Order: sequence, then structure tokens, then C-alpha cells
Amino acid sequence: MSRIRELRKSKELTQAQMAKMIKVSQGTFSYWERGDFEPDYAALIWMADFFQVSTDYLLCRTDNPSFYPPSGKTG
Repeated sequence: MSRIRELRKSKELTQAQMAKMIKVSQGTFSYWERGDFEPDYAALIWMADFFQVSTDYLLCRTDNPSFYPPSGKTG
């Protein structure tokens, strides 16, 4: 989950600040950044909305941070 760390740092936020916004402990957030655990569905959606990226991008399933596929491509 290194993308979470990169995105957090791009907003100049600490782990503690992010954890407070998502309503989890800093330890839990740290586990997500290290990839020890994956965020639950609600936290994943919250972070995708906050950072304006897709959940697939957060989960490293794509290198494209966009919410939608490029124009002309579907499914």
C-alpha cells in the first residue's frame, strides 16, 4: 500500500492526521501504508474520494489513478 503513503505525503499530512480523519488508530493506518493489512471497504472508498483516485489505483491494480477508463474504452 505504498500508494497510500505517497498520496498522504503529497497532501503534507501525517499518519496521525489521516488516521483521525478516517477514524482509525495511527497504528492501523501505519499497517495499511506498509501493506501489512488492507483497509476495509469504507476506508478504501473514503481515501479514493479524498485523494480523487480510483480504488483500483489505491490497491495497485492499475497505474492509472483516474476514476474512469480513458475515453473510448469500456469494460
